[in-house]
Amino acid sequence: MKHTRFIQFIVSITMLVALFGSTGTVTLAAKAQPELVQVAHSKPEQTVSIIVQKIGKTNLPEAQVKEMGGKISGDLNIINAFYAEMNAEAAVELSRAESVRWVSLDAKVESSTCSQCINTENLANSYINTIRADKVWNGSNYLQGQGIGVAVVDSGINPNGDLYTNAGKNRLIANIRFNTDYNQNTSDGYGHGTLISSIAGGDGSDSNGKYIGVAPLANIINVKVSNDDGSARASDVIQGLQWVLNNKDAYNIRVVNLSFNSTVAESYHTSPLDAALEILWFNKIVVVVSAGNQANGIVYPPANDPFVITVGATDDKGTSSLSDDVVASFSAYGTTSDGIIKPDLVAPGKNIVARLVNTNMGLANAHPSNLVSNNYFKMSGTSASAPMVSGAVAILLQAEPGLNPDQVKYRLMSTANKTWNGYNAIKTGAGYLDIFAAIKTNTTKTANTGTLPSQLLTTGSEPITWGSIGWNSIGWNSIGWNSIGWNSIGWNSIGWNSDYWDQ
Repeated sequence: MKHTRFIQFIVSITMLVALFGSTGTVTLAAKAQPELVQVAHSKPEQTVSIIVQKIGKTNLPEAQVKEMGGKISGDLNIINAFYAEMNAEAAVELSRAESVRWVSLDAKVESSTCSQCINTENLANSYINTIRADKVWNGSNYLQGQGIGVAVVDSGINPNGDLYTNAGKNRLIANIRFNTDYNQNTSDGYGHGTLISSIAGGDGSDSNGKYIGVAPLANIINVKVSNDDGSARASDVIQGLQWVLNNKDAYNIRVVNLSFNSTVAESYHTSPLDAALEILWFNKIVVVVSAGNQANGIVYPPANDPFVITVGATDDKGTSSLSDDVVASFSAYGTTSDGIIKPDLVAPGKNIVARLVNTNMGLANAHPSNLVSNNYFKMSGTSASAPMVSGAVAILLQAEPGLNPDQVKYRLMSTANKTWNGYNAIKTGAGYLDIFAAIKTNTTKTANTGTLPSQLLTTGSEPITWGSIGWNSIGWNSIGWNSIGWNSIGWNSIGWNSDYWDQ
């Protein structure tokens, strides 16, 4: 262990020397993640999957990949990048090119469902009462998420009765896939995405109303990015996010849910996944992500991004009262390498029952004791907490469609419940999700004021200003709030050494 840490220290010092000259300015050498540099040093001929971000509009990096014997795998223009395969040594060499901003390993992502789900045979669907969603369903405005599109970026979604309206209209309104395995359709062979969509927007039809999601009339958009074993790569996810951006108006996508986390930790300033999510955020799509299940420790992307809404988990003990609720033992929390405190708020995440469709899916096979019936399954994890907040956002945006993501985040955090016995600012952020309180408040204040966007979001060496943003793939002109001090961003001071991948 000491030897490994010593090697990591030497690599870190090497990166600092390579990146910064005597004047402290960034040079063009070794603009690559330290983990990639380590692979190149130990196994230079090993083929690696990488994400390459470019400087400006150029195809030179793609040409260089081919000249070095690599293969272009696809385009990631949402972050002015592409993904490719080549040997590790060549990938580091590529990073020195003037037209390349940064080279990242195309890391795997994992779902945030607990690996050891707890069997609670007497579980009742109490989370709806806990977050007071039922208090807004049958009020004067009948707020149930009608007309709001929630994109579930996950393992796919299988059609089921919980995703129809009483009039028989299918609320699973779009399906697209970016996974790479043999299953060349948008169905869910794993079960995770179907469960997540049920928590966010299932109406409980197939359980006679016993298991109802938070926004039971929201429209669901299925963006399949993982294979049927639940595995995916960052490039799969980023392609899915690009599709969401391109189709947000067609399906009124106002919310995107990501119930998974990267397997490597790094600064949000160097994470391609975080950069892509910020693009959605700045285009008025609220991004909700799971905090992760590693308890106190590293907060992995995308949970580390300061703009998005990061959701931790509570154990509601199967009761609707908050008096016995505690923070779930697995719920991730901590301060990121960039000084960001996460999570932003919490919601129930233990023993949550949701729609599965059938017992032959991957999760059911792995955890048969967690089957509630042939159609429902119970799981624990911040995976289950995030879609509760996504459903709550759908309800809030139905009530006030003019709110932008910063205003939505502020509203949810400012109305979160801090009066329960288990409240702990370090572990729970602003507190417990309370959608009823959020609806009853009319503040339009904004979160994220003064927060710096990812340093990957730049068109060059000049500071970002309202008139200098030039990516044609991004609807920057649609940004209509003043919570970000773009003119104060010093892009020349990028510290690429701020965090490292750790697999």
